[in-house]
Amino acid sequence: MGILDYVADVFYVPRSDRRKLKKRKQLQTVEIKVKMDCEGCERRVRKSVESMKGVSSAEVDPKHSKLTVIGYVDPGKVLRRVRHRTGKACDFWPYVPYDLVDHPYAPGAYDKKAPRGFVRNVLQDPQASTLARASSAEVRYTTAFSDDNPNSCVVM
Repeated sequence: MGILDYVADVFYVPRSDRRKLKKRKQLQTVEIKVKMDCEGCERRVRKSVESMKGVSSAEVDPKHSKLTVIGYVDPGKVLRRVRHRTGKACDFWPYVPYDLVDHPYAPGAYDKKAPRGFVRNVLQDPQASTLARASSAEVRYTTAFSDDNPNSCVVM
């Protein structure tokens, strides 16, 4: 018996036990939008996720109605847990800082409910991304005088 056979026997896991082995979850930051009116709401939202397995920290920002959870967790499970334990309507945080958006002036990208300094994340929100797309007429007129278009007007 060679060294490779010995190592294979030592580290061999039967098929029945392979299912028991779990993949390790990666460290994630989950941001959730939850409306909080008072300090009791803040405490209830924070306590709903602090006891979850894998949670390293939970921060509540009542000014922006935002819950930030950092840890080895599944985002869907965190969202369900907050909904179930608090009874509040919640959703993943749909906003990004104003500085990170390429073209923040796209129609529909602004949301009146967005906190100051944030705009709606057009890349993740399908409703906002359909509003932010330019119509075909707008695209046709803007590309007519573009340097990238080989068939553009040469007058310019």
